[in-house]
Amino acid sequence: MGPSGLSLELDAFVADLRAGQRRQGTLRFYAQKLGPFVDYLTASGIWRPEELMPDAIRGFMLKLAESHSPGGCHAYWRAIRAFTRFMLREGALGRDPMAALRAPHVDQQPLEPVSLADVQAMVGTCKRSERDLRDASILLVLLDTGLRANEAVALDVGDLDLRDGSLLIRTAKNRTPRVVICGANARRALGRYLRMRRHVGGDGPLWLAYHRGGPTTRLTYAGLREIVRRRARLADIAAPTLHSFRRAFAIEMLRNGADLITLGRMMGHGSLPVLRRYLRQDKTDLISVHRVCSPADSMTGRGRR
Repeated sequence: MGPSGLSLELDAFVADLRAGQRRQGTLRFYAQKLGPFVDYLTASGIWRPEELMPDAIRGFMLKLAESHSPGGCHAYWRAIRAFTRFMLREGALGRDPMAALRAPHVDQQPLEPVSLADVQAMVGTCKRSERDLRDASILLVLLDTGLRANEAVALDVGDLDLRDGSLLIRTAKNRTPRVVICGANARRALGRYLRMRRHVGGDGPLWLAYHRGGPTTRLTYAGLREIVRRRARLADIAAPTLHSFRRAFAIEMLRNGADLITLGRMMGHGSLPVLRRYLRQDKTDLISVHRVCSPADSMTGRGRR
């Protein structure tokens, strides 16, 4: 039996994304979310786009809710919505099966950042080998720049200026290059790693993957994730996610006095609502700011202590 009409539409949707030069991460997102969706529909006897009804989408979302968080369910919802809009635009669907459906509710509370103590513990497991120096530099740069994981592994040596600690991000998510800055500790870690490497060329990858008995290659997203997991195991802590380093950068920069406009530029965000999702402030943060900025205390000169 050949592929279903929905499978062919999914192939066409992915081809359309490729034609629009969408990034590999975007293509991977839609493939991971829409593949199970089409499989579910096929198993339910729904093969053609015109057979797709709201109840089928609702049933899939209910099944997802048994094993996924609200945020995970919403990611599937966004992928399905983009897919159905494509089929509407291409004429494969005559009406929108999602028009009467509600998106899953997602709690907008910011997610947890990795703690500075945990980062310090992971860096503490790095000794003096080339691989250790690489891992230490990665952990410190992720914390100190707020880089996305895919941006980090795409860096070349020539994108780094060790004199001022600047890194040029050419492969930003929004396709707008930007500059991020490494502080003294991250810069020293990068310098130690690069000095130990041999034949460092400006057009080569900043971070290498080391293969036993084989040549070195550019570090991949999966390799970066494994580095963090391995260092967490060695430090005897729960493994943080790669994105939790970005959250830690955002909240620590805010606590240390960075303004939101500059912080947004550093992180490659064009809007403050998006940036807010990274800023998990606790009661201590609010008390500290209020003690400095209290309107009532400022009337009597008791503020700014």
